[in-house]
Formats: sequence, C-alpha cells, structure tokens
Amino acid sequence: MRITEIFHSIQGESTYAGLPCVFIRMTGCPLRCTWCDTTYAFYEGDELGLDEIVQRVRRYPCTLVELTGGEPLHDPEGLTLITRLLDEGYTVLVETSGVVDVRPVDPRAVLIMDIKCPGSGMADRMLWSNLSALKPGDEVKFVVKDRADYEWATDVLDRTALGDRYSVLFSPVFGELDPKTLAAWLLQDGVRARLQLQLHKLIWDPSARGV
Repeated sequence: MRITEIFHSIQGESTYAGLPCVFIRMTGCPLRCTWCDTTYAFYEGDELGLDEIVQRVRRYPCTLVELTGGEPLHDPEGLTLITRLLDEGYTVLVETSGVVDVRPVDPRAVLIMDIKCPGSGMADRMLWSNLSALKPGDEVKFVVKDRADYEWATDVLDRTALGDRYSVLFSPVFGELDPKTLAAWLLQDGVRARLQLQLHKLIWDPSARGV
C-alpha cells in the first residue's frame, strides 16, 4: 500500500489529544477540502508491504497508533493493516472523512469521523449511513470555518442526537476562525460538544510535516 509517512508525535486531536501516538499517513483521498492542510498526502509516498509498515511502527515505544491521510479507508488494504495492528495489541484510531463506508472496519478500532461542513466544499459527499455504523467509543468531528458552518453543524446535532451517543468535537479551521469565537458560540448555545484545538500546531510549526 502507498504510505506518505510514518512518524511518532503527540496526538493533537480527538479525546486522545496529548498522548504519544504513532501516525501512519496513507496516500490518496477522494476529497479536496478547501482548508486541507495535508495536500501532499494526495500523491506522495512509497509502496510498503504490511510487514514493513508494522516493523516501522514497532520502532517506537508507543501502543497508540492512528491511521490518517488523506483518507485511510480509500485504500482497501488499510482494513487489513488496521486488523493487523489490533492483533499486535495496539490501540488503533482511524481518522476518516465519512465519505467511505466504515462498516468493514474492524470493530475494535476507534473511528474518528469528520462530518464535512459546507465550508469544506465537500458536504455533499457525506455518506450519512455511516452514522448508524458508529459504535460506543467512536467520535464525531466538525471542522468549522465560520458561523454558517457552526449553525449547520449544530443543526446536524439537533437532528441526529449524536451528542447523546458519542464524543462530539468542534474544531476551528486553523488560521481562519478564532478559537475564542467558537468557544463563545458553544457556551452561549449550550452545545454538547468538546472544543478541539489542533494541539500539534500550537507546539510546532503549523506547516511542518511529521509532527
């Protein structure tokens, strides 16, 4: 399978934020979000076998692994990799865009599903049936660009009651929406969601790779 990079860093997002984590960034994505910060993952990378990937992960003193991208479920081989890592005893997070069917994913993995808001330009690509495939322990994320995105996201929460079943994350688009503004909206409306900042971008250069 084609892998853009494998690196050891601090988890910057989700309820696992702050924990050491090994990231496997897979190459390829069917989406082109307007605010994407990993466009290099669309095309770059090397062809690696399953054993080589697992060997590289083993080099790090860490039991938390995240498959990201790109879109890690874009390549069907990603499903095999997820199961292999779980069988080896790793806690596996899968950050997915929500546009690829998640039902084939090993149920032991934790799904972190990004529901694309209109500001991404990709909201019409969402596979809404994925919401019924989520399980306890999975998480849902909204990346919010502006007030219109925020109102759209809260409407989704009102209609689906996702906040009653899963951890819901609201993340401002880095450099476009002030986190203080998003925090104020969440507090004012009593939204059942966690404000998420991209912790890694606050620690390291936001444009850096492999962090």
